[in-house]
Amino acid sequence: MNLSKHLLAVALFAFSFSALAANPAVYEKSAKLPLVKAVKLVSQKLDDAGYAVVNELAISENLKRMAKKWGENYNRNQLEGITSLVFCSGWYVNQVSNLDPTLLGLCPLHVTLTHKAGVTTVLFNRPTAIASGSPAEKVLHEVEGEVTQAIEAALNAK
Repeated sequence: MNLSKHLLAVALFAFSFSALAANPAVYEKSAKLPLVKAVKLVSQKLDDAGYAVVNELAISENLKRMAKKWGENYNRNQLEGITSLVFCSGWYVNQVSNLDPTLLGLCPLHVTLTHKAGVTTVLFNRPTAIASGSPAEKVLHEVEGEVTQAIEAALNAK
């Protein structure tokens, strides 16, 4: 094997390995919990932290309607459930609007819960990944901390 092919093989291996690594812009926490119970716990802990959960979306139920149309492209990761919670806090919206109105696109926030093989995973896009360098960065760092603490508390409560 010549050197360029060898380097290409190494680069492809490294790329495929890094693609499997966790995304630093997404907070991820898993627990052995049924999806319905995890949704209820996360919703309650967000509420306890001062965030109003304004909607619960049963995404997997909506996707099931497309299974026949999508055929082999339907649910290739075999997820058994996907639910999103949409939530917001008036305090944080006011603070962000005062500091950097362009970041109001972060309201409402959401978490997505997936379920597979007895494990529910909560995914939360970190607002600080977008707010870097913004005057609202400090506020959004606080929000991110509160939300991740709520998720931790919910999944550790079992």
